[in-house]
Amino acid sequence: MRAVQITRFGGPEVLDVVDVPEPEAGPGTTLHDVSAAGVNFADTHHRLSSD
Repeated sequence: MRAVQITRFGGPEVLDVVDVPEPEAGPGTTLHDVSAAGVNFADTHHRLSSD
């Protein structure tokens, strides 16, 4: 499956689309299918500074 991965601080340019294995639900957990998600300006602004 394709996913967006963040491995370093920075702006939107650090959002990498990668292929990852399909997740599996573990004992006592539920797996939800997310077909779309959004990233807004506040999310990208928060990524610009490190702790």
